[in-house]
Amino acid sequence: MNVCVDIQSAVTRPAGVGRYTRQLVRHLAPQAGADTLTLSYFDFKRRGLPFPVEGADTRDVRWMPGRAAQGLWKYAGFPSYHRFAGPADVYHFPNFILPPLKRGRTAVTIHDLAFLRHPDSVENRNLRYLRTHIGDTVRRADAVITVSRFTADEVIALLGVPHDRVFPIHHGIAADFTAPPPARTRAVLEALNIDRPYLLSVGTIEPRKNYPFLIDVFEALTDFDGLLVIAGGDGWKTGPILERIRRSPRAAAIRRLRYVEDEALPALYAGARLLLQTSFYEGFGFPPLEAMACGTPVLSSAGGSLSEVLGDSARILAAFDAAAWAGAARALLRDDAERAGRIEAGRRHAASFRWENTACRTWEVYRAL
Repeated sequence: MNVCVDIQSAVTRPAGVGRYTRQLVRHLAPQAGADTLTLSYFDFKRRGLPFPVEGADTRDVRWMPGRAAQGLWKYAGFPSYHRFAGPADVYHFPNFILPPLKRGRTAVTIHDLAFLRHPDSVENRNLRYLRTHIGDTVRRADAVITVSRFTADEVIALLGVPHDRVFPIHHGIAADFTAPPPARTRAVLEALNIDRPYLLSVGTIEPRKNYPFLIDVFEALTDFDGLLVIAGGDGWKTGPILERIRRSPRAAAIRRLRYVEDEALPALYAGARLLLQTSFYEGFGFPPLEAMACGTPVLSSAGGSLSEVLGDSARILAAFDAAAWAGAARALLRDDAERAGRIEAGRRHAASFRWENTACRTWEVYRAL
């Protein structure tokens, strides 16, 4: 069996879906056995694959820009994807939408349904694109992979996909994603100009991350004489969020980082006193689980899949009440017993999420098809 995975999102997007795709294909190849894995992407500018994947073949399409192909698929419904990627038994599209395809079986990953549940939080052009094509995608796909049971239930309820075509498979955390030695943490924090104790939030600047509420919580923590570090690139509808940060009475203590390289992330997590996850909707939620793996306690909302993914290892608050969040944060900062318990439980919990398991279960879906 030959499996072809479309890795365009991993080439063009460093975070979110791109990160999922990049980690997935790195771990798929060792699971292939007698099967073969081909990675397909558009490389009109001939830059080459920006990350290594041992044991996989690549099909880089250089005769057409990816945007041109996307435009043809979006507005004309051709050409078939196999014209670019070549023949395969199973094609996997990890980024929501299934392009035109006339041969082979198909799997598509749907990460969340924010564009249906919270359309005001989605970038307008992407909202139109997803709403226009998601119905056709789930009708044609032989398998719909979701990144949580929560999202699987959403797909079944909102898109009418039969249970037997939906496969919830959690993300993983790399086995070496742990707190680095203290000297490495200090070096990374110095390079990032973080010179005081800090609370941390990680994620793209976009509405459903609920950053204005995060600022409310930080302002309520008047007895915390440290920084709030927000690590995440600009997403969409950022204007009101950035304005809320600018007009905060504690704006001088809010440090904004753009994209942080994967190699520096463990140190950024490990150095934080606490990770705050204020999202009102998540399909999975990488940052709180990664923080747990690095020994940082987590205070999180219950938004979307977060309760499912984090379990009892994080302190989870259902309501968005700034005073209640500030009180819970204060307890995690000051109560040594609770803090130590959350750190130990978080490490054990995060260790149960492994990319090898994600890849193994994904191959099971391919073979079933």
